[in-house]
Amino acid sequence: MSDWVSIIHKLRLKQFRKRTKFQLIFIQNMGYQIIDGKKVAKEIQEQIKKEVEHLKQLGQKVPHIAAVLVGNDGASETYVNNKIKACNSVGFQSTLVRLPEYVTENKLLEEVEKLNQNEDIDGFIVQLPLPRHINEQKVIEAIVPSKDIDGFHPINVGRMVLNLPCYVSATPYGIVQLLEYYKIETSGKHCVVIGRSHIVGSPMSILMAKNTPIGNATVTLCHSKTKDLKQYTLQADIIICAIGSPHFLTADMVKEGVVVIDVGITRIESKDSPTGYKLLGDVKFDEVAPKCSYITPVPGGVGPMTIASLLKNGLLAAKKEIYR
Repeated sequence: MSDWVSIIHKLRLKQFRKRTKFQLIFIQNMGYQIIDGKKVAKEIQEQIKKEVEHLKQLGQKVPHIAAVLVGNDGASETYVNNKIKACNSVGFQSTLVRLPEYVTENKLLEEVEKLNQNEDIDGFIVQLPLPRHINEQKVIEAIVPSKDIDGFHPINVGRMVLNLPCYVSATPYGIVQLLEYYKIETSGKHCVVIGRSHIVGSPMSILMAKNTPIGNATVTLCHSKTKDLKQYTLQADIIICAIGSPHFLTADMVKEGVVVIDVGITRIESKDSPTGYKLLGDVKFDEVAPKCSYITPVPGGVGPMTIASLLKNGLLAAKKEIYR
């Protein structure tokens, strides 16, 4: 009898251990929190909508934002259409200036100057990238800083570095707001930024190091020439990945409890998708997420916040709160 009891006990113990292992895997997989950019962006846009309605009630000017789109790039078309749609949803006026792929640089600069001089336009963007025959930096510098709601003009970048009022580049601004919304501690943390673009990586590294509530981090800026990148990412408490390389960041590159912000978004062909393509981030989500405390998905993470932040900059421009 005792032998049978022993056998049953061992079987039950084995079953219990199996359940426990399953439960641990389940708990581990559910241990991370998704940073929901859609949710936060929606709340921000609702706040902006209320403020626009208040401006209308006071008889004040409704914000008017413009976008310049050169050519017919599919991704750019989608981004601009989403921005125009978001403008309309919060009560902004919007104008879309379409120019052909073959437009000359001088013609584009003329259109930029028209928007600079148009007193009804509060702020505008020129959608990047531009065709190769056009100097992007020259176009960016042609936008007057007071209407540069993308925050790319050297004056706005310089003012950001000096902690002066400015339009902060929309994607970094959106990331800061996500970290703030989810009350993610950044002070004293080691933040690794992967990618040094002027649009995301470089400004993000500056913002995370600033003496501000979302800041005060020790920042390592990594890029294509960084040797043994993994040694830095394994030390990171926060990783902001913005290099445009699908599934670049893998589980073996991160430590337990890390916060991961995935800025990358790459369109790849997909027969399984009704649109004919799917979007991939820089992070291999299924692998990395179980090791995270917080992580952004793609899509639905940083992307919606970029548009929401652009709208916030547009509202600031209309109210003349940065440049008077």
